[in-house]
Amino acid sequence: MQTKEKGHVEGLYIDENFELRAGAVTFGESIEGIVLGDVPQAEAAWRAGDSDALLWVPGFVDLHNHGGNGGGFPNGDYEQCLAAARFHRAHGTTTLLASLVSGTQEELCARAELLAQLAEEGEIAGIHMEGPFIAAAKCGAQDPSRIVPGDPDFFRAVIAAARGHLRSITFAPETENVDKLLDVCAEHGIIASLGHTEADYDTTLSVIAKAKELGLTVTGTHLFNGMPSIHHRAPGPVAALLTAAKAGDVSVELIADGVHLVDGAVDMAHSHRAFAITDAMAAAGMADGDYELGSLPVTVSGGVARVPSGAIAGGTSTLSQQFASFAERHGLGEAVRFTSTTAADVLGETNLGRIAVGARANLVGLNSHYQPVRVIVDGADIPLS
Repeated sequence: MQTKEKGHVEGLYIDENFELRAGAVTFGESIEGIVLGDVPQAEAAWRAGDSDALLWVPGFVDLHNHGGNGGGFPNGDYEQCLAAARFHRAHGTTTLLASLVSGTQEELCARAELLAQLAEEGEIAGIHMEGPFIAAAKCGAQDPSRIVPGDPDFFRAVIAAARGHLRSITFAPETENVDKLLDVCAEHGIIASLGHTEADYDTTLSVIAKAKELGLTVTGTHLFNGMPSIHHRAPGPVAALLTAAKAGDVSVELIADGVHLVDGAVDMAHSHRAFAITDAMAAAGMADGDYELGSLPVTVSGGVARVPSGAIAGGTSTLSQQFASFAERHGLGEAVRFTSTTAADVLGETNLGRIAVGARANLVGLNSHYQPVRVIVDGADIPLS
């Protein structure tokens, strides 16, 4: 019987307590040992740009991603969806939920079946169903003709088509049958994410409270985007989600790409219950031009994607880019928490998003410009091009 050779990397790394360390990490599919080394020496080599000196961080975790490299999860064929997943993996995102957009039951069941194949092949970690039970007035880049009231039977049909790989759903707190949608989430262990909503503060908190009673994991879908702005006499869903996050009942997504949210908004909302997402679409990693997001045409100019209404149509960044920006403002440890650990915990995967003995060997080696130059998934190097 042939024994798989153990992997080994050395250099700086961020440990499970979000501290900068140096050492040697050995691994198979999981991390098996860490021997500490000299931090000042390793840091000096890394900051000097030594090509052999890398900063190792846990693989990035993106729970809201519609595609990249020309392929979109809501409308691409198998090869296009595979190319999108592998594009983000090559940029350090080792755990990814493929996000859908609002569609008919037939459309979403067909997409779920296709994406379930990618999940079963280990290319993605699961599926995120964004819509169609959302507010038409806050549809953003979702097709308003596909938006419908909350329908638990519709939801169950997509769950069945996904063959156990539907991990998260976005719906508006004010949609019809919200209690029944929460019940279905509880039955299947699906994350309830609240977004694309006009709900007021009290309605939002009421739905969060019901979800908490059911033991659900609750998130806020791309906080600020697809929601009314905070007003001091009408705080709305943004304030409700931030209040619930402060209480430890909710975690919130932030598209920290400088387009959906400027840095100041990210910094204001940042806490240990906030995590980065890309909301990426097919144009991520591609040139400006014309693309699609579900049934809608998208034009990308200056790296910003918009549908004909003018609404921003998903992102074009990678989590490695968001890591770099966030690390410059908040430090390396907080950047790891923001782009890896918190999202892994939301997903219920505490063996992800951290460099510690027993954790899965999903590792990203960054140069001094925070660019991924080596990506390891379950102990194996993956091609970056």
